Amino acid sequence: MIFEETPLAGAFVVSLDPRGDDRGFFARAFCTQEFTEHGLKPVGVQCNLSTNQLKGTLRGLHYQVPPAAEAKFFRCIRGANYHVIVDMRPNSSTYLQHVGVELSADNRLGLYVPELFAHGYQALTDNSEAFYMVSEYYTPGCERGLRYDDPALAIAWPLPATKISAKDTEWPLWSALESTREEVSL
Repeated sequence: MIFEETPLAGAFVVSLDPRGDDRGFFARAFCTQEFTEHGLKPVGVQCNLSTNQLKGTLRGLHYQVPPAAEAKFFRCIRGANYHVIVDMRPNSSTYLQHVGVELSADNRLGLYVPELFAHGYQALTDNSEAFYMVSEYYTPGCERGLRYDDPALAIAWPLPATKISAKDTEWPLWSALESTREEVSL
């Protein structure tokens, strides 16, 4: 695998390093040893599959705080999705900055999302599928979220949001959270 750090320290785009012949190719899609060698937290507690029937469907932005802060590793296995991560580490030089990456079945890229990064994504095609691994179990009491359309974040989603859960539309704006913000640290 080939690891390329994003402008947000600790977050990586991971490319395959295929070995091919006339049959096709073989490549590692995930390897705990390689992740550890790059200083990344292993993400093997749970694997999830998320499908989106309609282009424009938006999920997120979600994260968990300690003691259940989680790292995630995403791949798109069907269609294409646009993934956004937001640095929620209060002492980070890139606090509240975001990066967007297109993951698709064609480009075969992966995205490593460190602990205390909010994550969301938008389906760029009908019937897209995201496969992802997490380092911690879902813990409702540690779940947090940001609004996908928060002006303080100014995320330029590629498409209008055609479908989004009620829960994701009800996360508070950052300005409302800032005054009561909890300090999160690892």
